[in-house]
Order: sequence, then structure tokens, then C-alpha cells
Amino acid sequence: MSLDTIISAGISQPPKPGTALVLMGGGARTAYQVGVMRALGGILKAHRPDRRGFPFKILVGTSAGALNAACLGACASQGLEAFSQLARFWGQLRSSDVYRLSVPSWVRFNRFLTAYSLSRFARATGAILDNIPLVDTLHNAISLSALENALQGGAVDMLAVTASSYTSGVHWTFCQSAKHDPSLMWARPGRRADFQPITIEHLMASSAIPFLFPATPLWVDGQIEYFGDGSMRQVSPLSPALHLGADRVMVVGVGQPQRSGLLHGSTGGRSTRGPQLGGIAGHAMASVFHDTLQADVEQTRRVTNTMRRLPREVASAMPYRSVDVLAIQPTESLDAIAQRHLKELPLGTRHALSGLGVLRGGGGALASYLLFEQGFIQTLMSMGESDAHARKDELLAFFGKD
Repeated sequence: MSLDTIISAGISQPPKPGTALVLMGGGARTAYQVGVMRALGGILKAHRPDRRGFPFKILVGTSAGALNAACLGACASQGLEAFSQLARFWGQLRSSDVYRLSVPSWVRFNRFLTAYSLSRFARATGAILDNIPLVDTLHNAISLSALENALQGGAVDMLAVTASSYTSGVHWTFCQSAKHDPSLMWARPGRRADFQPITIEHLMASSAIPFLFPATPLWVDGQIEYFGDGSMRQVSPLSPALHLGADRVMVVGVGQPQRSGLLHGSTGGRSTRGPQLGGIAGHAMASVFHDTLQADVEQTRRVTNTMRRLPREVASAMPYRSVDVLAIQPTESLDAIAQRHLKELPLGTRHALSGLGVLRGGGGALASYLLFEQGFIQTLMSMGESDAHARKDELLAFFGKD
């Protein structure tokens, strides 16, 4: 729902107010965001024919949401067509474009041998999958020169992606704009920001799901640090957009209204046995990728209620500002949808995860991050479109305030 929120950005006057898009992480689940964006483009074309330019000035992405944000930034000069370009990219995507199993082909049809080979790979690299295919996919899909042109031409003002340092424990936000403004950068306990040209390496670092994909090295503070998924230790996902001057924020997460209750052996909504490895893994992933957004939105509600009770002259003297927030998340359980699409996983991957025991007892939750297959992707995109159209009036009100 649309929230009028007041959040501290550490400054009393934003340098250049603008509308921000914040895209949360979640692996293949972020196909939902693509559906929301495609619906938004159609709604604006149909009901705001005078607004054909790209509607966001600030793009903030985390994990696979960072890939979506970078893709949109590179296409921003095309206006609303950028959303269709993002949808075309996802419409061609397959798991083989994102990751591969680093095991001999002759063992892939035996789940126990596959799991054993993966465990050896994990001990060597810190992850069970190899995401090198994603490097080629991103090089082909995202034009970094087009991104720079969009920034220089003013189609978009800022792209920011987040990643978490395994080396220092600091959560970093890397920002690219046409002009570096040091006053926009921040340093908080456990959170830092820096101006750097966004590269494929930054996107790989931001989307390196813990345990599944290897860490990526990046250069920060004069040294190499190793980074993983930006959803880790992300205590305030709306904060980067506000620091960068947003006065309106649309945030699209990929959480879900409630857990799907898919624990093996459950009856009547209650489990008859303890959670298995798949259920525990899914619960841990949900905590990494989704819970912080919900907490941040709840906090904005509390701050809003407090600030609205203050006299105007008191509120204007405080280092806070009013920010409109429109938050959209799936209305159906993505875990349950993934459970129905498990057979779409590549056979080797399915055997590997089965051999590790993570597809039993709610294994759809974990698999949903890896299901880069068209059945699952198209289902999520359709849900995103449906959810956005159901909130058409809110979207039109949000983008009709210029």
C-alpha cells in the first residue's frame, strides 16, 4: 500500500529531489519485479500519455534486483520502452545462463555422486554452484556505455547497487552518476557508500547468493575485499534512496504474505514433525532476502504517525523530510509456486539439491532462487502484472504528483 513516510537521510535538504525505484533481491524470484515494471509501463502509456520518459531518477538494486536496476538504467534513454526491454531479457533467460554445476557429466544423473562432487567444489570455492555463465549473460544484456550515456543525458541521475563484504563485514552501496558529489556519500556503523563506475563485477558481487554462488573481489578503501549478496546485513533497504535525495520511493520486493506451510509431513497447516533441511534453508533465505524490507516499511509507519502529530514549525526544523513510499510485494506464496515448478530445474541441479537433502521439507523455498526457467519466470511475471494492475489507481496517483 502507499505510505507517506518521513525518514532521516542525515541531511536537512535533499540535494536534488527525485523519484527512486528500489528493487530487492531474491534470485529467480525477482522475475516478479519484471512483471510489475511491465505493467507500470503499460499503465503510464495508457493513462499518462504525456509521460513517456523514464519515470525514475534514482535506481537502487540489491542482488538480482541490482541486475534489474542496471538493465533499466542502461535502457533509460528509451523511456518506458526500458520496461519492455527488461521483460525481453527475462523472457530468454534459462538456468544455464546463470549458473552451472562444476561436476563431471558422467556423475550428474546420480544424485549422491553429484552431491559428493558439489561438496568438494564447495570446500574449494565456498559455494556449491559456479556462476561464471552469468558474467557472459550480463555482458551481452547490459551495455555499460549505454548506462553512462543515460546518466550523462539525464534520463536517470543515479544507479546504486549494494553488496556485503565478507572481508570487513561492511554493507557497501556503490553509486554511479554523471557527477560525483561527495556530500551524497555516507558512512554509518556497518554501512558505507562510495562513487565507483558500476561494472559487471559489482553486479556479480551484489548477486552472489551465500552458499550458492562464490564471492566476488572488489577494490574498496585501497584494498581488495571479497563480497557476497547485498541482501546480507541490509538493515535499512530504503536508506540508500533517501541518502541520494529521493522524495518518492517505489519499492518492489519478492517476499510473500505468509509462509507456504510446505514442511514435509504437515497436516491441517501444522507440521507433524520437525523441519527438514529444505525448510530450514528456505527459512534462512527468507530472513536474508525479505524480512528487513518489512521491518523498514513498518518503521516508516511509526515515524510517519509521530511526525504528523508535530506542529509544522517543529517538523520543519528537524533533520527529516517527507517521503512518499509505494511498496509492492507478491500477493501469493512464491514458495508454493516454486514447489509446483520443481521439475523445471535442470536435471543435474535437481539431483544435486536432492542429494544434499534440501528439496525435502519445503524445498521449493530454496529452489525458487534458482528456478531461472520460463515456466516459473512467466508465472511470476504474470503475477507481478496482475498485482500492479490491481493497484493501478495508487500507481497513477504516485506518478501523477509532478
